[in-house]
Amino acid sequence: MHATRGTRQTFKLLPELFGDDAMAEIFSADRTVLAWLRAEAALARAQADAGVITAADAEAVAAACVPANIDVERLWLEAANVGYPILPLVRMIAAALPAGPDGRVHYGATTQDIMDTALALQMGEALDRLAVLLDSFGGALDRLVAAHAGTVVAARTHAQQAVPTTFGAKAAVLLAEATRQRERLASAARQVRVVSLFGAGGTSAALGERSSAVREGMAERLGLRTTAVPWHVARDGIAEFGVTCASLAATAARFAREVVDLSRTEIAEVREAGGHHRGASSTMPQKANPIGCEAVIGMSGTAGALSSGLFRAMEAGHERAAGEWQVEWYLVPLLAELGAGALATAAEVAAGLRVFPQTMRANLDADGGLIMAEAYMMRLAPVLGREKAHDLVYRAAHEARARGLALADALREVAAPGDLTSLGVLPILPESYLGDAETVCAAALAAWRSGRGDGIETGEGNDVE
Repeated sequence: MHATRGTRQTFKLLPELFGDDAMAEIFSADRTVLAWLRAEAALARAQADAGVITAADAEAVAAACVPANIDVERLWLEAANVGYPILPLVRMIAAALPAGPDGRVHYGATTQDIMDTALALQMGEALDRLAVLLDSFGGALDRLVAAHAGTVVAARTHAQQAVPTTFGAKAAVLLAEATRQRERLASAARQVRVVSLFGAGGTSAALGERSSAVREGMAERLGLRTTAVPWHVARDGIAEFGVTCASLAATAARFAREVVDLSRTEIAEVREAGGHHRGASSTMPQKANPIGCEAVIGMSGTAGALSSGLFRAMEAGHERAAGEWQVEWYLVPLLAELGAGALATAAEVAAGLRVFPQTMRANLDADGGLIMAEAYMMRLAPVLGREKAHDLVYRAAHEARARGLALADALREVAAPGDLTSLGVLPILPESYLGDAETVCAAALAAWRSGRGDGIETGEGNDVE
């Protein structure tokens, strides 16, 4: 089988297995060509509105801007020769028109006007899709926060147990991050949904005094914003789009990394949803690997690395790039695909996550209850002073580890008579040292739900054992 130019592509295993079909379609060859045609049709109609060409010519041009008039195989062959696809595209549109209207196609525009305007349409659609996927991921996190606001678990710093928290509070930090990502999506949308129509050097000289009116009319017809300043070489908006995709993937990956770490055999506090051969090994029958999370981490790592290329594209010089623009052609669709795949997969994992509160509680007693060291120190500090209390608990922790004692018993041995009078009943339980964990959960839920604007049922879609 021989693929023609324009349809051939390198097989990409990661998005093939875990990508988002809707995002892939937005940046497909067919949809890309369609976006160029939409831009050309809107240009013609806007020019008629401004009196640049006649209404009859504009409607004829717009009617010819359809995929049926484009020989796609020939388009890609000729684009490879020209270096850009718009010249052959325009010739094919014109060939479908009678004399008169055929000379009004692409009137006063340049290649990048059409390609950038079409890209603005695609990026806008992509951001809409990312918003849907973020909503799904955030909704699943919302349910985890609500269901586990009081589920006690070890907070870990430097990969070691630190103090007690709740699983809901851990998820709440991620939910707050997802809430902030909504704002980044909105910012990126404002930056990229902008028409481009400034001609060869950015001065719109070919359209003359009616250039602003044509630009505004074209933008209105396409649902884009207009601007009085050209952006042919100002690619900060494109970079913001790519970085937003990578940032969304990174948020998904932080959740995925947490699940991977907490699902280790020695911890076993959570687990991805199961299924026949889900995460199976070809040689170890017992394995149920966190394969969804692994895919998210892989997509995020790739997106982060690729996004840096868009800063190189921002270096474009003079009034037209000489190679930097082509960086975007490759990176923008990939970054959108990776961001969407990471969010969609993370949402699926979060929605089906199995949570094991009993294991979480049992793990709090590991290491002789040393997770309560700060609690003992702060209970002693008002009487002994913070430094003396710290040193006393430090000695007790050393003895507890060395001799296999519970921390409370070790404290009784190392403390001087009267030092423990402020402790009250021993031992101090993790449930009594959760600080603002439930308040954190409530705040994160309120912020997410106020942004969404609806009520969310809690506790559904998660397997709690």
